[in-house]
Amino acid sequence: MDLGIQNKVALVAASSSGLGKAVALQLSKEGAKVAICARNEDNLNKARDNIAAETSGVVQAYVADVTQSDQVKRMFTDILSSLGSIDILVCNAGGPPAGFVDDFTPADYRKAVELNLMSTISLCYEAVPHMKKNRWGRIVCVASVSAKQPIPNLVLSNTARAGVLGFAKSLSEQVAPYGITVNSVCPGYTRTERVEELAQTFADSGKGSVKDFYETIEASIPMNRMGTTKEFAHTVAFLASEGAGYITGSALQIDGGYIKGLF
Repeated sequence: MDLGIQNKVALVAASSSGLGKAVALQLSKEGAKVAICARNEDNLNKARDNIAAETSGVVQAYVADVTQSDQVKRMFTDILSSLGSIDILVCNAGGPPAGFVDDFTPADYRKAVELNLMSTISLCYEAVPHMKKNRWGRIVCVASVSAKQPIPNLVLSNTARAGVLGFAKSLSEQVAPYGITVNSVCPGYTRTERVEELAQTFADSGKGSVKDFYETIEASIPMNRMGTTKEFAHTVAFLASEGAGYITGSALQIDGGYIKGLF
């Protein structure tokens, strides 16, 4: 299937590993010119080289902390200067620490909001004016199933990522007349470094082993397995495609049936 994004310019945030890297790789395979960003320059450059070697596409790396609006602004200036446009934006950031309400202070919540919600807002504020000029754009905000069905030991993520859904829905209504779509994706448990981190936190808490963690999680998923980064990336790539032009304001879970609610 031709997604119609050949030579479109895509920025994928937090893309030196995990879900972000998988999305950047898939968009590059589809012929997009891809900009990736992360804080760790070594990991970022390795990801750039890996993607470019596999796809022979245009892949550029930008060291940036998406919680810092000045760094986001500078990155967009550099991307526009180098690649000439910004057509696809995938808002993404790492997850805040695991824990329960009593484990955190109000300051921890502020950090989580900066990490997941404010980074999304900053990225969108920079991208939307250019998409409006082109009268075409695709924005995909990476949230989590915790934004729809709170997970007990992820209270920071539950709180901050729900805000992402609210912002994305509001933005989608305002930019739709310009041919810009805004959708959110809510990944469930997927085999990434982040899930490995959660498994270790579970083991360190004395509740069981890492194996126990995986078995418990997989038992809660109707498909009886975790998702793959490739499955996630294919879904995001479709939402970024020409063919998804009439899908906007949605919050799609990619979770093997984990979420029990109707919406």
